[in-house]
Amino acid sequence: MADEVRPPDVPRSLRSALLRRLGWVRTGTTSPSRYFARWAVLGVLVGIAAGLGAIVFFWLLQTGTHLFLGRLAGYAPPAPLGEGNHGASSLGRPWVLPLVVALGGLLSGLLVFTLAPEAEGHGTDAAIDAFHHKGGRVRARVIPVKTLASAITIGSGGSAGREGPTAQISAGVGSLLGQWLGLDPNDRRILLATGTGAGIGAIFRAPLGGAVLAAEILYTHDMEIEALFPGLIASIVGYTIFGAWAGWEPIFGAQPLLGFTNPIQLLYYAALGLICGFVGVLYAKTFYGVTDIFHRLQLPNWFKPVIGGALVGLLGLVLPEVLGTGYGWLQEGLGAPLTISLWALLLLPFAKILATSLSIGSGGSGGIFGPGMVIGGTLGTALWQLSHTVLPGMPESAAPFTIVAMAALFGGIAHAPLAVMLMVGEMTGNLSLLAPAMIAVGLATLVTGDHTIYTSQLPTRADSPAHRYQFSFPLLNTLSVRDAIGRALFVFTAQTPVAEAERQLLERNLPGAPVVNERHQLAGVVTMSDIATLAPEQRPEKPVAAIMTRQPVAVDSEASLDVALELLATNQVSWAPVVEARDQVVGVITAADIVATYRTALRWTVRRLHGITADTVLLESRIAPDSPLAGKALRELHFPGGALVVSIHRAGATVLPRGSSTLEAGDLVAVLTSPESEASVRDFLGGTGQAHPVSAGFS
Repeated sequence: MADEVRPPDVPRSLRSALLRRLGWVRTGTTSPSRYFARWAVLGVLVGIAAGLGAIVFFWLLQTGTHLFLGRLAGYAPPAPLGEGNHGASSLGRPWVLPLVVALGGLLSGLLVFTLAPEAEGHGTDAAIDAFHHKGGRVRARVIPVKTLASAITIGSGGSAGREGPTAQISAGVGSLLGQWLGLDPNDRRILLATGTGAGIGAIFRAPLGGAVLAAEILYTHDMEIEALFPGLIASIVGYTIFGAWAGWEPIFGAQPLLGFTNPIQLLYYAALGLICGFVGVLYAKTFYGVTDIFHRLQLPNWFKPVIGGALVGLLGLVLPEVLGTGYGWLQEGLGAPLTISLWALLLLPFAKILATSLSIGSGGSGGIFGPGMVIGGTLGTALWQLSHTVLPGMPESAAPFTIVAMAALFGGIAHAPLAVMLMVGEMTGNLSLLAPAMIAVGLATLVTGDHTIYTSQLPTRADSPAHRYQFSFPLLNTLSVRDAIGRALFVFTAQTPVAEAERQLLERNLPGAPVVNERHQLAGVVTMSDIATLAPEQRPEKPVAAIMTRQPVAVDSEASLDVALELLATNQVSWAPVVEARDQVVGVITAADIVATYRTALRWTVRRLHGITADTVLLESRIAPDSPLAGKALRELHFPGGALVVSIHRAGATVLPRGSSTLEAGDLVAVLTSPESEASVRDFLGGTGQAHPVSAGFS
């Protein structure tokens, strides 16, 4: 793939130091300490990128706004409380505004469609698509293109949010980090999701919401739990770095005096949630309807944002509130008294939907998260303005309606209710409205149903290609790579002549073999295809080191078989070396080995549940009618050393095992053992019913 970051072929590079000396970055480790060490460090690295990326983009956005809207159009949009809290200026040169927004569309369109077409539109959806369908890979050039194009689009007055660009920037860095370290597809995906949440959490100064968003935004009805821990680390680091530069005050200022004080208000918030749900669906339908219209236009792609920009500029002449991010106008709904006229409040949510659809749907670059909150917040403000003098028990100010509607509208249509509620609470410095927000967001989500603003979202993990092996073959997740190592280990050294390697591979009918150093660590692999690249007359003199593939695909012996199969399929290889601590080679695994082990496990009906501690494994087996174990007392059976029967589940009841307990057909037996004894216990439970010597290593 173009722009894919490949690991450097330098043995003592930083990557080698991380992978070979520390050992915690490899795939499939099950030790809790290694898991937390790996993801803590990787989370910190992604968080640093998220914080610095947010700073760079925020500065570029401010510079672009000052240059395009300020210098050219003579207009300064208002800023929220945490970013200067200044009001809007009047349009100094109104006739220039449509030209300025169109100019921004032209520059953005040329950048995107010339250098990186995937930077078109809102970046969060692109990151979700890369997670599900591209193995967590993002092209390196997307990062600078997305950054600059979005700053131009929004800075010139285009209606868009800044969270999409920062999400794609940090998600891209996470993806590149995973590619540079040579991580497996699953870990690359987690790094990408972590970057998405960390970037949004940093730019909005909402670290907790950003971390939850990393797990929640990928699906409409599910969560990627594995992204939570690294997401928390990355969001905290990103928030800290951005806050140290931009300040710590919430974007919309702290609102400590707001709260939920009257039970009758729950009815009003419920109605608000239903309305937000319907407007959220309107937002999604309008956005993709306009996008479809622009896609059908028989014009160069780079020119379409010019049309969208000109139309937004014309709309801005009537309603300047639609220009830019709109966060400053949203602040108005949190103040008292309101300074926006009622007619402007009533028009603004729908005008913002249209402006965002034109700006981003035409091919411009920016986010749709921020506009969604502006649409919801101004809708809540307008509804309060209409009803606060009519309905009893209404809040004294519009702020509670504004805050709850911000969460309800976008939390529902984005299918990220928990994350958006937390983010809105962090952005307003107020969590006391969570109870009414839960009512409103829940009802908004009910109304939106399967409609979503992110078309790359999938319903559940079972629908994602990222988890196709785990859910298509669930038993694979309970089997480890060590279960599938079935052939004697055969390796070369780097000094082995190529001709000798060719002869031995042909004799053994092998497609290739690992190459190890003097410490039996993985140095590379050599295949028949590699040998074919060398002329026959050169093969006797040339060593294997001259043609071997360095930094090859390798899988950890502790990895589950679904991870191993994903690794082989994604890298389009039929086999891979199996390594342990410090990259010691202990065997090879092939797709055929995985299939054979899977079929054997199905026949044995033995499955690995989990480790109770780092050095124990719990196995579960159903006793078949023809099993040699059926009808025998436990004291008669000679289990392999280190095995302990902990429970027998029979006819819906649990039998505590004693020496006199007799196993019956249909019993579900749970056995605790060590990883070293696991293979022997599996064979005993599902195979012959005879004890075997405990395996102490790998053949």
